Amino acid sequence: NLQILRPFYSHTSCRCVCSPGVCVCDLQEPSSKRVKPLSRVTSLASLIPPVKAAPLKRIGQTLQRSISFRSDCRPENTAPRPWGRQIAPSITKRRDSKLWSETFDLGLGHMLSSEEIKRQEAIFELSQGEQDLIEDLTLAKKAYRDPMLKLSIMSEHELNQIFGTLDSLIPLHEDLLSRLREARKQDGSTDHVGHILVDWLPCLETYNGYCSNQVAAKALLDHKKQDHRVHDFLQRCLESPFSRKLDLWSFLDIPRSRLVKYPLLLREILKYTPNEHPDRQHLHQAMNMIQSIVADINTQTGESECRYYKERLLYLESGQRDLLIDSSRILSCHGELKNNRGVKLHVFLFQDVLVVTRAITQNEQLCYQLHQQPIPVRDLEWEDLQDGEIRLGGSIRGAFSNSERTKNFFRVAFRSGGQLQMHCFQARDAFNKQQWLNCIRQAKEALGSTESDPQTAARCSDCSADASAECPQMDLTDLTLTPVKT
Repeated sequence: NLQILRPFYSHTSCRCVCSPGVCVCDLQEPSSKRVKPLSRVTSLASLIPPVKAAPLKRIGQTLQRSISFRSDCRPENTAPRPWGRQIAPSITKRRDSKLWSETFDLGLGHMLSSEEIKRQEAIFELSQGEQDLIEDLTLAKKAYRDPMLKLSIMSEHELNQIFGTLDSLIPLHEDLLSRLREARKQDGSTDHVGHILVDWLPCLETYNGYCSNQVAAKALLDHKKQDHRVHDFLQRCLESPFSRKLDLWSFLDIPRSRLVKYPLLLREILKYTPNEHPDRQHLHQAMNMIQSIVADINTQTGESECRYYKERLLYLESGQRDLLIDSSRILSCHGELKNNRGVKLHVFLFQDVLVVTRAITQNEQLCYQLHQQPIPVRDLEWEDLQDGEIRLGGSIRGAFSNSERTKNFFRVAFRSGGQLQMHCFQARDAFNKQQWLNCIRQAKEALGSTESDPQTAARCSDCSADASAECPQMDLTDLTLTPVKT
């Protein structure tokens, strides 16, 4: 998966009284067969302290994260492990979305205009989102971290690495929720929130450490899933109602998702706040503050991820070491590609150099062994290849019978010692290929602009975005390709 870095949402059909996991309404006819109770799920639930759980609203933006993080957050439909047992499906708890107009009786207060109702809805969404976040973070702590520590499924050191500073985020958001509720009047409306946010937003600097730790935390969690005890525990949690079909990483990724949503929420409140409203000035101030905070955290998170992968590069010989790698602070994108012989490669595009590696395991850690000499971005040329233009094995022709196997190729080339060297890469799909080509183009543009304007490179580096994030500099329909000269 291409990983593009970038600063980031009981049975209700019947009213019967059902035992856990079994609804009498679903039984077609009486049966004399004995039904085995769902002991594994219920026993797990009894291990975990009761927590109010409710669904998480996911949003499409990410903060310096990768596409694979978003896809990895979804429950995997993998084959059952040899040590695992099949768990019967259970009823998933859902969190109903709430609207301000449905929560409070508008007849109790004065008549409000449609614009003011929309403003109150936006303020209520901010408050309700804080409550949902607190519940989810508390759930992650009490339903995952505490039981795994108590049962010695993982060591305290490993859990600290995976969960990071999550504990410190809970009181931070409890503080904001308390302030927002205090500002709410008896009829449910809120006049001013701008001054509250201006006073509270500096606390978000705490997110620096949490977001910067996410790359290492995700890698360790993926590694620990190979332990059958960890896998079995997480699988039982996933099948339990409290998880809402979300895996552990989904809960650990919630704070980052919430962070990038604050500018959107503030923009919505500003949109429906009249120009003459006294809260507007504070809202503008809060908007500038959150944009600056998110940009700073985004930069530090990106640098942390770049350092993480640089430390895991393995060199077969000293000649492969390149000062361009050592000096890189930005990792534009990275992910798995295949060459024209079907060999899986892991390719890194740093700000100044393209590095082709093979993923290997060393000392129980995933590392990346250099497969080719690093390619300076300055000397890099690329070309989009039409489907069917390349044949597996390296020969080129206009068409190939097995078109499914020859789709989504692109070629990079560079001159070394007067000779032209080329690499053909196959992406997962057309969109994945387009993302790679855009990142290469932007890296070359940023490199060329640094000589005249160093700040332009910093702006272009922010374009390494999640596919769902809006980025004007990453227009997938406006792609200028540099043909390879032969």
